[in-house]
Amino acid sequence: MIRPTRTDPAVRAPCAHRLEWSADSRSADSFRADSSRAEEQPLVASWDPRPQPQPLSPSRSHAANPPGHRRLARAVSIYGWRIYALPILVALTVVAVLDAARSLFLPSNQAGVLGSAANPLIPNPRGGPGFAAAKASAELPGGGPFTVRGAGTWRVIPGAGAPFGKGRLFTYTIEIEDGVALEGGPAGFATTVDSTLHNPKSWIGSERYQFQRIDDGRIAALRISLTSQETTRRLCGFQIPFDASCWKPEDHRVVINVARWVRGAVAFQGNVVQYQQYAINHEVGHGLGFGHIACDGPGHLAPVMMQQTWGVADNYLAALSTDHVTADGLVCQPNAWPFPTVD
Repeated sequence: MIRPTRTDPAVRAPCAHRLEWSADSRSADSFRADSSRAEEQPLVASWDPRPQPQPLSPSRSHAANPPGHRRLARAVSIYGWRIYALPILVALTVVAVLDAARSLFLPSNQAGVLGSAANPLIPNPRGGPGFAAAKASAELPGGGPFTVRGAGTWRVIPGAGAPFGKGRLFTYTIEIEDGVALEGGPAGFATTVDSTLHNPKSWIGSERYQFQRIDDGRIAALRISLTSQETTRRLCGFQIPFDASCWKPEDHRVVINVARWVRGAVAFQGNVVQYQQYAINHEVGHGLGFGHIACDGPGHLAPVMMQQTWGVADNYLAALSTDHVTADGLVCQPNAWPFPTVD
């Protein structure tokens, strides 16, 4: 089996944050009147400020207050409002713990938006250390026009085909957001996607995956969708304030930002076609279950799962607070392929 230039990204996928829960419990003070003191001081008000019930005769007391009611009344007299609040607090705690556990044990590609989009849990990096240098690398380059706003709906570009590759089968559609205009039209976008995935340097080079293009987005494992700038920002997030693409697992949608598709990225030094191949391979990689990784050596080809849209220097990505990349000074070379050495 041929392996990519970096250790299998599945191993390096970012771990989910662990959540620890604690609850302070306090024992309630219980007060009981001394019957002998009550008889000696009949004119003194009870030192328990709560209203005291009038006693009933034994027969009436048993009929009016069955054992269950008496136990509840006694608990209320001891604990007051706490007896009602405790079940609510327990229920809320259980819900919170279950929700935390769900996020903790979801696979990396199922824990929300993945890709080059901002994680809403990380702090906003604007103005942080190194941000100015990272900004120059991460900003959208100048270039041709692109569609800023689309309809928020997508249509499938027809073109079903036979499976290719070896291993686990992933079906895919190629889609375009309604209202998105593109030089070369939808057919040009589809041709680039197909030719990228058919390339032996792409994911089929591992001999672990095969792909098949279909025309039904309802059953496709991957919906590779060219998307307007504003819709992409809405789906992928924009807390890190630079355009990117992402993987939306709940929709099986590979969101390809038309702004980046047209303009590329600074790190790719004007080679827009190479960037387009990178964008497809990177976001499809998320659909296969791979997470982000950092540069693995000075001057090496960047791993395809590195966030090259924003830069090929770990210092830049660290300044943007992306996936815990550390500022280790490593700088890679731009690379579009998971298996760039495959012939």
